[in-house]
Amino acid sequence: MNSNQHYTMTYTLNSGIKGTVNLSSKQIQDWIESYRVGSKYVTTVGKEHFGLNPELVADFKVHNEFSEQREQVAAIQPPAASKGSEQLADAYSLHKVLIQVECKCGASFIEESAYKRSKWGCKECGDIVFLDNKKGMVDTEKGKAWYMTNRYFVER
Repeated sequence: MNSNQHYTMTYTLNSGIKGTVNLSSKQIQDWIESYRVGSKYVTTVGKEHFGLNPELVADFKVHNEFSEQREQVAAIQPPAASKGSEQLADAYSLHKVLIQVECKCGASFIEESAYKRSKWGCKECGDIVFLDNKKGMVDTEKGKAWYMTNRYFVER
């Protein structure tokens, strides 16, 4: 351990409460000695005084550049699992419906939904738009879409 480098120590009290403190190598050595002999440990951390009673500490761990808390975890998926999730995503995308929204605020956009709905929210102003069953599906650049609006009264 580098003498002027600070490390994070995580401790758990007998009550189950966890705490962390940043200590220098010398402070960590002093803490370990206090823990071994069972004497109360008091030190200065920055401009604050820090005290810890080893009789109340169930366990502790000093994190350094080699400890697992510093490692970055990268998820590695086997090819079969990713292929299965792609198939699942493809299956769900087959059942998505398009919605053409035209709002009284002037917004006009196309949204995807997992299922047909009777109302939706305008992404510009937040007002509710309603499905116009009489108009039905309309042609858009993305394909056929259900028409929803609040520009006129829609029978529900």
